Amino acid sequence: MAWLFIKGGPVMYPILLASILGLAIIIEKLWGLYSIRLNVQKFSKEVFALLAADDFEKALKLCQKRSKHPIAVLFKMGIEKRSLPVNELDRLLERVGNSEMNRLEKHIGGLISVIGIEPLLGFLGTITGLIRAFMAWETAGSNITVSALASGIYEAMITTAAGLSVAVPYYLVCNFIISRNKYISYELSNYSMQLVEVLHAKKGRA
Repeated sequence: MAWLFIKGGPVMYPILLASILGLAIIIEKLWGLYSIRLNVQKFSKEVFALLAADDFEKALKLCQKRSKHPIAVLFKMGIEKRSLPVNELDRLLERVGNSEMNRLEKHIGGLISVIGIEPLLGFLGTITGLIRAFMAWETAGSNITVSALASGIYEAMITTAAGLSVAVPYYLVCNFIISRNKYISYELSNYSMQLVEVLHAKKGRA
């Protein structure tokens, strides 16, 4: 690997640095998704059952226990502000949901930038490698040999392979992270409406 890195020329350094940055973001995002794992359907049923029994204190404690997940943060805020009019409560929960999604999507833009720039750096290495090869050809003239061209060709091929080798798996992982975030966003929207309906129904009965 060290031999390939050296043969790839100077463009391999930004390729390596970008791959490390992207890997750090991926690890952070995957660990974040793992740490907030929760059976949302079961959790919401438990909270709604406690609300139906007027046990708001226990419902808040349950939300606090699962406070890493956005739905628990949203439920906690909704229960604490249950005295607000329906429209205001709905807007408040929408703001909370947006804030939680912004937290989950933090640094995703950086990962997308890494995925986009890696193949471009690889193509840049291809161009610089070919330039080196043609410069060697021009210098040697009719005495050109394969070994004289090899250095530039190595650089051209290795950088392209390195850029694509980073971009392809990172792209797949990024799509997985984005799809998970989209599903969490859907859950926030869905259960937010259900929470407002439950709280409004209790207020109406009261």
